[in-house]
Amino acid sequence: MATMARLSRAVAGRPPAPVRIVHLGLGNFVRAHLAWYTEHSPDAAGWGIAAFTGRSPGAAEALAPQDGLYTLITRAPAGDELEVVSSLSAVHPGGDHDSWLAYWRSPAIAIVSLTVTEGGYLRNPDGGLDLAHPAVAADLAALRADLLAPVHTAPARLVAGMAARRAAGAGPLTVLPCDNLSSGGAVAARVVADLAAAVDPSLPAWVEANVGFATCIVDRITPGTTDADRAAVLAATGLTDAAPVQTEPFSEWVVAGGFPAGRPRWDDAGVRFVADVGPFEQRKLALLNGAHSLLAYAGTTLGHECVVDAIGDPRCRAWVEQWWDEAVRHLPLPAEDLDAYRAALLARFGNPRMRDALARIAADGSAKLPIRIVPTLRSERAQGRVPTGACRVVAAWAVHLRRGTAVSDVRPELVAGLATGSLADTVAGVLGHLGADLAADPAVVEAVLACATELESAA
Repeated sequence: MATMARLSRAVAGRPPAPVRIVHLGLGNFVRAHLAWYTEHSPDAAGWGIAAFTGRSPGAAEALAPQDGLYTLITRAPAGDELEVVSSLSAVHPGGDHDSWLAYWRSPAIAIVSLTVTEGGYLRNPDGGLDLAHPAVAADLAALRADLLAPVHTAPARLVAGMAARRAAGAGPLTVLPCDNLSSGGAVAARVVADLAAAVDPSLPAWVEANVGFATCIVDRITPGTTDADRAAVLAATGLTDAAPVQTEPFSEWVVAGGFPAGRPRWDDAGVRFVADVGPFEQRKLALLNGAHSLLAYAGTTLGHECVVDAIGDPRCRAWVEQWWDEAVRHLPLPAEDLDAYRAALLARFGNPRMRDALARIAADGSAKLPIRIVPTLRSERAQGRVPTGACRVVAAWAVHLRRGTAVSDVRPELVAGLATGSLADTVAGVLGHLGADLAADPAVVEAVLACATELESAA
């Protein structure tokens, strides 16, 4: 049997560019946006990315034999468009701590970006770093003993890198979180400052003087890779690609913040630079991500597997529209813009060639709901309304937790405790996690319990 040629720089793509960006979280999401926009920048030849995996080394193991190259499959309703992306100049497993620190010591590095999910910042309820979290406590002890010690959490990796950069005198850079966070730059700055102060009281002043924290909002639906994606690339190109990425035609990246050491000409590749990303991130978190959470929890309870299946269910579609009606009342953008975005989302969710798994979206609800749903819930209550749509998302998460085997969360010990007892007990626990004010609000408790009862009956 003939051996299929593997995708590599010998057969496709530009030579590896010098590394000037380091990225933590080598998943599909970053490869469909940051790496893609960098590929399309006019100065791409001068801006290579060194990417590190997060929880699993699998992506690095798949991409290393391909010299970091991969195929981006853009799935439109009418057909696929395939493109080889070559902006990853190096890929590393997350455990390669020596290489991580070596990049930080290099004056050439201008940007450190992250896609570690909302839960990866390990915040406590007041927004600071959860120093009591076992993984954080372990990393803190390791860094206090030795600033070069391997660490595992995202905040600790950042602090270790900053300590190494300070020692090397390598100059300023920018940290650019690309996760679904409101004010992502401020979030990263807060957890870094908290850990840096606990590790070395002299480090926060250096960070403040030398590290900029930019904020951005990324909007591009990117499902997980399947064997069918790999087969599609092989059939179309004759090349074996172990790590293709499927995505949708729609793409938006809005960025605010300074880049003292420089950046690619992303603006020439379609990135929008603004003074304040707030309105755009609120829109995306509430309308896209909030609807995704609702579909993930309610849709799987009703037996659906993918977004396109759930949005095709009239019940789920009506629940999404109800949630959107509540959320748009609190978004600082013109009504016509919000209407257009909603219409575009329905088309994106309904793209029959995008099989985005609800189980993927359902992960880490304990970190996602406080960002996506709770702001609207509180705003509605402040105006004297009981928002059934928002309460239904909370209820759907409660029902999801009670299913047990389907639950994946950054705080497994927390969510396991929430799902014990009666449905009313679970609702009380969930609301307590989301906010003491919500748990103490009889109207909210009643509405969430009613929606949860309805959903369990419909399952």
